[in-house]
Amino acid sequence: MADRMRADDHLISRDDCALIIIDVQEKLIPVISGKEGVVQNVIRLARFAGIAGIPVVVTEQEKLGPTLPEVKKELAAFKPVPKTHFNCFACKEFRDEMSMINRHTLILTGVEAHICVLQTALHGVENYNVHVVGDAASSRAPENRKVAMDRMMQRGATITSTEMFIYEILRKAGTDEFRATLPLVK
Repeated sequence: MADRMRADDHLISRDDCALIIIDVQEKLIPVISGKEGVVQNVIRLARFAGIAGIPVVVTEQEKLGPTLPEVKKELAAFKPVPKTHFNCFACKEFRDEMSMINRHTLILTGVEAHICVLQTALHGVENYNVHVVGDAASSRAPENRKVAMDRMMQRGATITSTEMFIYEILRKAGTDEFRATLPLVK
């Protein structure tokens, strides 16, 4: 049937997505629940974005210090978007960056899940396919993270995981790209 969607139509396309790393900063990360796992998954996603050729946009909330050095070093070009608003879309520089890269699927990571990630996701679902990487996003309190994930999902965001995203982009084993990615998922 011509009206039926192919299975691939439900998968994220590498040519149409951008990884958004929200406020993974030195003064904020120490108080985040599950910070070690969140940071490790953000690093894995940043490395994978480099392997797969996916653009990355990094934001920094004013007065929370720089992005963690271990995240910065994974990004070929690092020019963070400074912001004072919680919703990244309220920042002109972020909107300009999104227009420039011209992608329609956002892969959101970062902190805090119930503030900046949530507000960005809720705004974004109006014009983008929004996927929130649940194991690469957190808050100070686990309860706030859970409520945020539930609310984002109810409003149309897809909650995914680091490995789901990676394998969804890879699509198959046996390629050079798959071999380059294996250390990230072992």
